[in-house]
Amino acid sequence: QVQLVESGGGSVLSGDSLRLSCTASERTFGTIGWFRQAPGKAREFVGAFTWIGTGQYYADSVKGRFIISRDNTKNTAYLQMNSLKVDDTALYYCALKTKDGTAERDYRDARSYGIWGQGTQVTVSS
Repeated sequence: QVQLVESGGGSVLSGDSLRLSCTASERTFGTIGWFRQAPGKAREFVGAFTWIGTGQYYADSVKGRFIISRDNTKNTAYLQMNSLKVDDTALYYCALKTKDGTAERDYRDARSYGIWGQGTQVTVSS
């Protein structure tokens, strides 16, 4: 089955930018979602980008700062994170949506995603 590998995490200062990558082991046709989990908190939705880009969804907490894109020729999705805040500190995961459902709530629900990467750490300090 397809495997996902995230990269690009690191430690930055508040206000800096980072770009995370999510590379699939083979061509994928589904929606790629990004989630994050901070210590002691539940995993939360960050954003999602459909195969042909007809649907993009973002959490309110990152809207206007984060941008998801994908290069299907490289089997890679990206999460461009700008104006980072301390509250953005978390382990970031990308995931492939494997369950049916095209309502917006389906894209935001982690249970819709059946294949996950191992995560990449993002630490933002003030």
